[in-house]
Amino acid sequence: MLSGSRVTVLGAMRSGRAAAALALRLGAEVCVTDLDPEAAPVEGARCAMGHHPDDMLTEADVVVVSPGVPAAAPPVRRAVKAGVEVVGELGFAHRFLPPELPIVAITGTNGKSTVTSFTGQLLQAAGRRAFVGGNLGTPLSEAVGGDWDVAVVEVSSYQLELPGAFRARAAVILNLTPDHLGRHGDMRGYAAAKARIFDRMGPDDLTTIPVGDALLREAWADKPGRKCWLGQQPGLTLDGERAHLFDQEVSLAGMQVVGRIPRWNAAVACLLATHAGEAAVPARALAPEQLVALPHRMEPVAEQDGVLWINDSKATNVDAAVAGITSLEQPGVVLLGGRGKEGSDYGLLAEALRGRARRVICFGEAGPVIADALGRCDRVDRLEDAVALARAVAQPGDAVLLSPACASFDAFENFEHRGDAFRRLANGEAL
Repeated sequence: MLSGSRVTVLGAMRSGRAAAALALRLGAEVCVTDLDPEAAPVEGARCAMGHHPDDMLTEADVVVVSPGVPAAAPPVRRAVKAGVEVVGELGFAHRFLPPELPIVAITGTNGKSTVTSFTGQLLQAAGRRAFVGGNLGTPLSEAVGGDWDVAVVEVSSYQLELPGAFRARAAVILNLTPDHLGRHGDMRGYAAAKARIFDRMGPDDLTTIPVGDALLREAWADKPGRKCWLGQQPGLTLDGERAHLFDQEVSLAGMQVVGRIPRWNAAVACLLATHAGEAAVPARALAPEQLVALPHRMEPVAEQDGVLWINDSKATNVDAAVAGITSLEQPGVVLLGGRGKEGSDYGLLAEALRGRARRVICFGEAGPVIADALGRCDRVDRLEDAVALARAVAQPGDAVLLSPACASFDAFENFEHRGDAFRRLANGEAL
């Protein structure tokens, strides 16, 4: 389908490499370029690492842009000025998927990976051959050529800068809180970037935003599609353990995932699974009690002496930590800390902690800053020290929650590394 075409891929991380592999498989002449001189070459492609040669940009038929490369970056502008077609990896992959394949798309500041995973699990448990990926793990380019009934795709705001003709049959923006403003300018720009997920949807496709978000409502107002709400009908409402999806109802009783927010995410996944085009599953056939939480997202990792240990290491900003803390349905010892993000207001954690956390333990580089913002916190140096203190003060019936509100880079490679360390420590293992 690309035989004889010249395709240049900007960015040699996972999405870029997947796009390059797809283009090679489809017969294109492929160039891959990345500013990192240490980036690994892509077998079968002409590679330029450490710079972006002009001929790769201006003589290509298509330039595929990885999510990490802003649409306003100089090499992208050079390609556009030369009249070259420029598209993101998501849009590039989409053009090679069967047009009849229904796509379910999930975006938002927090929770999108969990909802993507839950939606895929629900569809797969109902017998649908569901691809699950996008910004979550497996790039959409790797779905091309597969035998799928439906694709469930996590979509980031970066991927929506150059979405091409990407179109979903059901799409949701879960929430919008300050993030990536260096790339999108301000919250209005961020909302507009998220709302591009709806641009090419048809009149019968499901478009969903949370009720009460004025910026999203403004960005969504002129978009096509069948509009519905999270938190109000028509759309999704949650009454205890019963989710109301328009005129259908799903019981969430017996779920193994921990907390109120994960239960809400499961309800959103039920809504999407019942609107997945030809792959849609009737509410009565869904099995949310079988859902398994993603690692590092309100993940139970140990239960000892009546104390439940919960790994929410993915909560790398204040809003994500608030979501984790407010999910607690039992008294908690909460662990906060790591490397702080610029502009973080840790005082916003106080309301979430009130009435839920019996003790708050702060650790890492940002520990003293968090403790000063909240007052009456225990301060320790390292995560190991925080776990040891939590073990000493937790009582039967408590939860010990790592929901750090910070990045991990003061002591760990990434949030996964931190979460894995917490799991080992919670189970009494040495690091």
